Amino acid sequence: MASRTSPFLRDVPLESAQLQWRRCCAEAGCPTRLEVVGTALERAVGRVTAEPIWAERSSPPFDAAAMDGIAVRAGETVGASETTPLFLDPGAFVVLDTGDPMPDGFDAVVMREHVHYVDGRAELRAGVAPYQHTRSIGEDISATELLLPAGHRLRPVDVAAAAAAGAIEIRVHRQPVVAILPTGDEMRAVGSALEPGELLETNSLMLAGQAREAGCEAVVLPIEPDDETRIAEAILSAVKRCDLLIVIAGSSAGRDDHTAGLVDRLGSLAVHGVAVRPGHPVVLGAIASTPVLGAPGYPVSASLTFDIFAAPLLAELQGAAATPRPTVTARLARKLASTIGMDDWVRVRLGRVGGALVASPLPRGAGVLTSLVRADGLLVVPAGVEGHHGGEEVEIELLRSLRQIERTIVAIGSHDMILDLAASQLRARDPGVTLASGNVGSMGGLIALRDGLCHLAGSHLLDPQTGAYTLPYVDQILAGREIAVVRLVHRQQGLLVAAGNPLDLNGVADLARPGVRYVNRQRGAGTRVLLDYELVRAGIDRDAIVGYGREEPTHLAVAAAIAAGRADCGLGVLAAARAFDLDFVPVTSEPYDLVLELESLDQPTLAPFWELLSSEEFRSAVEELGGYDTAEMGCRIR
Repeated sequence: MASRTSPFLRDVPLESAQLQWRRCCAEAGCPTRLEVVGTALERAVGRVTAEPIWAERSSPPFDAAAMDGIAVRAGETVGASETTPLFLDPGAFVVLDTGDPMPDGFDAVVMREHVHYVDGRAELRAGVAPYQHTRSIGEDISATELLLPAGHRLRPVDVAAAAAAGAIEIRVHRQPVVAILPTGDEMRAVGSALEPGELLETNSLMLAGQAREAGCEAVVLPIEPDDETRIAEAILSAVKRCDLLIVIAGSSAGRDDHTAGLVDRLGSLAVHGVAVRPGHPVVLGAIASTPVLGAPGYPVSASLTFDIFAAPLLAELQGAAATPRPTVTARLARKLASTIGMDDWVRVRLGRVGGALVASPLPRGAGVLTSLVRADGLLVVPAGVEGHHGGEEVEIELLRSLRQIERTIVAIGSHDMILDLAASQLRARDPGVTLASGNVGSMGGLIALRDGLCHLAGSHLLDPQTGAYTLPYVDQILAGREIAVVRLVHRQQGLLVAAGNPLDLNGVADLARPGVRYVNRQRGAGTRVLLDYELVRAGIDRDAIVGYGREEPTHLAVAAAIAAGRADCGLGVLAAARAFDLDFVPVTSEPYDLVLELESLDQPTLAPFWELLSSEEFRSAVEELGGYDTAEMGCRIR
């Protein structure tokens, strides 16, 4: 048992944490390789060879025809041509099909479509070379040769080759069994009706899928409440029948976080707290000769801790090498800050803009499950680096193939739900097309376009001096460039308020009333600029608004805050109000435009997007969201 003075929630560097866990597992008697078993070929895909596979026979096992046609003696076809055809008597050729053994004395095959028959004789109009259209014995596999080494994860093609070489059963390492134990008073099984304060337990689905992708058998155990005794009993039962136990949640330092203490009491605690973000409060140890991983309850943290701790251990148990992901170099779409002292794992969207890959960081909260869904790659910011500037070149681990990324449309700028709808409909029309949106505000989008970091910049920036939208900023930020501006929609902006408008808010002038809590958009967002413009018109000092400094990155995030009761109102689009069953107090109607390089208008990458904008089906779907006018959708205004 580990000493009670063991470090608690320390920031152990990643490599050190991995070494300490392996040392702890070795001292606890955990196996480093699983036993060897025999398996039939039809069940072998995904398993790891424990012994070399040697060819027991050649393939093909005889000289064989590679085409349908006739077997001939090549020397007897010399001189045949279109003008001087050659006729072979029946004894001088043999009709055969692909795969048939070559008859003794025959050394070439003439394809069936090149043979003409005249009175039972074969007419040839071209000579053939020796061994033409034939397969020699052992051409593919020669008996006794090494087909596959030990430590090879079997693919479908490997199994087919092993069968051709005479194998019936092969020796592999047993599949590791990964047991997954979800915990938490508030967690409920998928499909349950939820009461206030309850959450669906989805991490076990994700981790079980990751385990199966790693070639393991996954066993998901029932959810245990935050009861130390019950969790201890579940752990002791699980470690007897698995090769790795993953305990979900309870790994931090709260009053209901029991994982670290239980690993310490029931076995050996190696590490509690690793210098990675997300995933800092990870627990690593061993109980009863079984490795134990305490994964944080947030999904991004749980997924990452599986990748960096469980996956290498499971590969080693199977005798396989951990497979590194391919990497690429990309330009960062925007500034990215990082905490000194921790390796920061940031998920990104990728797209090719102007010949270079561009990486757009996704939301980084440990609970943002959608960042796992949408990620094309991983950027690791080392512990000693404070972050990266926009446009800086960084190395990205690929989670999706480059071929898929090549057809990604990169849109950066103001958030609008239309872009999410467009992404869905583009993928439905063509599964190879992706629209990746980065919500950084209208100003950020124009700057990203200036710096060559996106195809499209969504903008609805109001110029307070002229009352014009977007174009004055284009002239300022993109001066001297050939720029096109395409109208997407006109949309209604207004105050999102709770259903029934309980505070009876009638417009921006009411935001300074006592007891009104506002939620704002981020600096540089067009909605923020619109708010400031309306405040000036109403003669209201922004400092008088409670919540002016609280920022959210999207209209939907503003709506969610109001629906949850954490704010009373915020400026946003009607569609966001409808999405959360909120009321809406109109403030103005404004254009929302797409800004791009003029030369990009005819790029093949953007062609599916322009086709979508001209679709009546898409326009109808946009108008159904509420508050959108699509009359000018797709029209160039510059």
